[in-house]
Amino acid sequence: MTNLYFVRHAHSTYTPDERKRPLSAKGILDAEEVTNLLRTENIDHVVSSPYRRAIQTVEGIAKFIEKEIIIEEGFRERILSERPVEDFDQAIKKVWSDPEFSWKSGESNKTAQARGVLATLEILDYFEGKNIVIGTHGNIMVLIMNFFDETYNLDFWKSLQMPDIYKLEFDKAALKNVQRITTIGSSESENMLNGS
Repeated sequence: MTNLYFVRHAHSTYTPDERKRPLSAKGILDAEEVTNLLRTENIDHVVSSPYRRAIQTVEGIAKFIEKEIIIEEGFRERILSERPVEDFDQAIKKVWSDPEFSWKSGESNKTAQARGVLATLEILDYFEGKNIVIGTHGNIMVLIMNFFDETYNLDFWKSLQMPDIYKLEFDKAALKNVQRITTIGSSESENMLNGS
Protein backbone atom coordinates (compact mmCIF):
# COMPACT_ATOMS: atom_id res chain seq x y z
CA MET A 1 0.00 0.00 0.00
CA THR A 2 1.06 3.57 -0.69
CA ASN A 3 -0.18 6.17 1.77
CA LEU A 4 -0.61 9.79 0.70
CA TYR A 5 -1.15 12.30 3.49
CA PHE A 6 -2.82 15.30 1.89
CA VAL A 7 -2.26 18.33 4.10
CA ARG A 8 -4.50 21.31 3.45
CA HIS A 9 -2.39 24.30 4.52
CA ALA A 10 -2.88 26.22 7.76
CA HIS A 11 -4.45 29.69 8.02
CA SER A 12 -2.65 32.32 5.96
CA THR A 13 -2.37 36.09 5.95
CA TYR A 14 -4.02 37.41 2.79
CA THR A 15 -1.83 39.00 0.13
CA PRO A 16 -2.63 39.35 -3.58
CA ASP A 17 0.48 37.31 -4.40
CA GLU A 18 -0.77 33.72 -4.30
CA ARG A 19 2.66 32.15 -4.39
CA LYS A 20 4.18 34.17 -1.57
CA ARG A 21 1.21 34.42 0.82
CA PRO A 22 2.55 33.38 4.27
CA LEU A 23 0.94 31.62 7.18
CA SER A 24 -0.60 33.81 9.86
CA ALA A 25 0.56 33.62 13.50
CA LYS A 26 -2.25 31.12 14.15
CA GLY A 27 -1.30 29.20 11.02
CA ILE A 28 2.29 28.84 12.22
CA LEU A 29 1.09 27.40 15.54
CA ASP A 30 -1.28 25.00 13.77
CA ALA A 31 1.52 23.93 11.41
CA GLU A 32 3.48 22.81 14.48
CA GLU A 33 0.52 20.61 15.41
CA VAL A 34 0.55 19.16 11.89
CA THR A 35 4.19 18.20 12.44
CA ASN A 36 3.37 16.59 15.78
CA LEU A 37 0.54 14.54 14.27
CA LEU A 38 2.67 13.29 11.38
CA ARG A 39 5.74 12.36 13.44
CA THR A 40 4.29 8.93 14.26
CA GLU A 41 3.28 8.10 10.67
CA ASN A 42 6.70 6.93 9.43
CA ILE A 43 6.81 9.49 6.63
CA ASP A 44 9.30 8.78 3.84
CA HIS A 45 9.10 11.95 1.73
CA VAL A 46 7.42 15.36 1.66
CA VAL A 47 6.00 16.92 -1.50
CA SER A 48 4.40 20.36 -1.69
CA SER A 49 2.63 22.90 -3.83
CA PRO A 50 5.04 25.74 -4.68
CA TYR A 51 2.91 28.20 -2.70
CA ARG A 52 4.59 29.47 0.46
CA ARG A 53 1.66 28.72 2.79
CA ALA A 54 1.61 25.07 1.72
CA ILE A 55 5.38 24.72 2.09
CA GLN A 56 5.32 26.34 5.54
CA THR A 57 2.63 23.92 6.71
CA VAL A 58 4.71 20.81 5.91
CA GLU A 59 8.27 22.05 6.38
CA GLY A 60 8.26 20.90 10.01
CA ILE A 61 7.74 17.26 9.11
CA ALA A 62 10.33 17.54 6.33
CA LYS A 63 12.87 18.79 8.87
CA PHE A 64 11.86 16.00 11.28
CA ILE A 65 12.58 13.26 8.71
CA GLU A 66 15.60 15.23 7.44
CA LYS A 67 14.45 15.34 3.81
CA GLU A 68 14.17 18.18 1.32
CA ILE A 69 10.66 19.17 0.25
CA ILE A 70 9.92 18.14 -3.34
CA ILE A 71 8.07 20.99 -5.09
CA GLU A 72 5.28 19.88 -7.42
CA GLU A 73 3.38 22.46 -9.48
CA GLY A 74 0.50 20.03 -9.95
CA PHE A 75 -0.52 20.47 -6.31
CA ARG A 76 -0.86 24.28 -6.44
CA GLU A 77 -4.34 25.67 -5.80
CA ARG A 78 -6.80 25.87 -8.66
CA ILE A 79 -7.02 29.28 -10.30
CA LEU A 80 -10.62 30.40 -9.97
CA SER A 81 -10.30 33.56 -12.07
CA GLU A 82 -7.72 36.15 -13.10
CA ARG A 83 -9.24 38.71 -10.72
CA PRO A 84 -11.02 38.37 -7.35
CA VAL A 85 -14.66 37.41 -7.90
CA GLU A 86 -17.50 39.52 -6.49
CA ASP A 87 -19.28 36.57 -4.87
CA PHE A 88 -16.83 33.81 -3.99
CA ASP A 89 -19.53 31.39 -2.79
CA GLN A 90 -21.52 31.66 -6.02
CA ALA A 91 -18.36 31.49 -8.15
CA ILE A 92 -17.22 28.27 -6.51
CA LYS A 93 -20.72 26.74 -6.74
CA LYS A 94 -20.76 27.46 -10.47
CA VAL A 95 -17.50 25.66 -11.23
CA TRP A 96 -18.54 22.66 -9.15
CA SER A 97 -21.98 22.46 -10.79
CA ASP A 98 -20.47 22.56 -14.30
CA PRO A 99 -17.06 20.80 -14.39
CA GLU A 100 -16.17 22.27 -17.78
CA PHE A 101 -17.05 25.88 -16.91
CA SER A 102 -14.29 28.34 -16.06
CA TRP A 103 -14.28 32.00 -15.08
CA LYS A 104 -12.10 34.37 -17.11
CA SER A 105 -8.52 33.05 -17.24
CA GLY A 106 -9.42 30.55 -14.51
CA GLU A 107 -9.38 26.76 -14.44
CA SER A 108 -12.46 24.61 -14.77
CA ASN A 109 -12.89 21.74 -12.32
CA LYS A 110 -12.04 19.37 -15.15
CA THR A 111 -8.78 21.15 -16.03
CA ALA A 112 -7.61 21.62 -12.44
CA GLN A 113 -8.55 18.06 -11.54
CA ALA A 114 -6.59 16.64 -14.49
CA ARG A 115 -3.50 18.57 -13.36
CA GLY A 116 -3.78 17.41 -9.75
CA VAL A 117 -4.57 13.80 -10.61
CA LEU A 118 -1.61 13.58 -12.99
CA ALA A 119 0.70 14.73 -10.19
CA THR A 120 -0.92 12.25 -7.79
CA LEU A 121 -0.55 9.30 -10.17
CA GLU A 122 3.09 10.19 -10.75
CA ILE A 123 3.70 10.23 -6.97
CA LEU A 124 1.92 6.88 -6.57
CA ASP A 125 4.07 5.33 -9.28
CA TYR A 126 7.39 6.83 -8.19
CA PHE A 127 6.94 6.26 -4.45
CA GLU A 128 5.01 3.00 -4.47
CA GLY A 129 4.82 1.45 -1.01
CA LYS A 130 5.94 4.64 0.74
CA ASN A 131 4.28 7.16 3.09
CA ILE A 132 4.20 10.56 1.40
CA VAL A 133 3.07 13.91 2.82
CA ILE A 134 1.62 16.31 0.22
CA GLY A 135 1.28 19.97 1.19
CA THR A 136 -1.58 21.40 -0.83
CA HIS A 137 -4.81 23.44 -0.86
CA GLY A 138 -8.47 22.83 -0.21
CA ASN A 139 -10.04 22.97 -3.65
CA ILE A 140 -7.38 21.08 -5.58
CA MET A 141 -7.18 18.46 -2.82
CA VAL A 142 -10.91 17.78 -3.01
CA LEU A 143 -10.83 17.73 -6.82
CA ILE A 144 -8.14 15.04 -6.64
CA MET A 145 -10.11 13.03 -4.09
CA ASN A 146 -13.26 13.48 -6.19
CA PHE A 147 -11.56 11.78 -9.15
CA PHE A 148 -11.16 8.60 -7.11
CA ASP A 149 -14.48 8.89 -5.23
CA GLU A 150 -17.25 11.29 -6.26
CA THR A 151 -18.60 11.56 -2.71
CA TYR A 152 -15.78 14.08 -2.13
CA ASN A 153 -17.59 17.13 -3.49
CA LEU A 154 -18.36 20.80 -2.80
CA ASP A 155 -20.09 20.00 0.49
CA PHE A 156 -17.06 18.01 1.59
CA TRP A 157 -14.81 20.96 0.69
CA LYS A 158 -16.97 23.22 2.86
CA SER A 159 -16.41 20.86 5.80
CA LEU A 160 -12.61 21.12 5.62
CA GLN A 161 -10.60 22.67 8.41
CA MET A 162 -7.53 24.84 7.97
CA PRO A 163 -5.21 22.98 8.32
CA ASP A 164 -6.55 19.50 7.69
CA ILE A 165 -4.93 16.13 7.03
CA TYR A 166 -6.42 13.23 5.07
CA LYS A 167 -4.65 9.90 4.72
CA LEU A 168 -5.44 8.18 1.42
CA GLU A 169 -4.44 4.51 1.18
CA PHE A 170 -3.77 3.23 -2.34
CA ASP A 171 -3.15 -0.19 -3.86
CA LYS A 172 -1.30 0.86 -7.02
CA ALA A 173 -3.66 3.59 -8.36
CA ALA A 174 -6.79 2.26 -6.65
CA LEU A 175 -8.03 4.21 -3.63
CA LYS A 176 -8.82 1.77 -0.83
CA ASN A 177 -9.41 3.91 2.24
CA VAL A 178 -9.59 7.51 3.42
CA GLN A 179 -8.98 8.56 7.02
CA ARG A 180 -9.06 12.03 8.53
CA ILE A 181 -6.01 12.52 10.75
CA THR A 182 -6.89 15.86 12.28
CA THR A 183 -9.64 18.34 12.98
CA ILE A 184 -7.41 21.20 14.15
CA GLY A 185 -7.88 24.66 12.75
CA SER A 186 -10.90 26.76 11.88
CA SER A 187 -13.97 25.92 9.82
CA GLU A 188 -14.33 26.60 6.09
CA SER A 189 -16.96 29.27 6.71
CA GLU A 190 -14.32 31.31 8.55
CA ASN A 191 -11.88 30.83 5.67
CA MET A 192 -13.98 31.83 2.66
CA LEU A 193 -12.47 35.30 2.40
CA ASN A 194 -8.94 34.04 2.99
CA GLY A 195 -8.99 31.72 0.00
CA SER A 196 -8.11 28.03 0.01
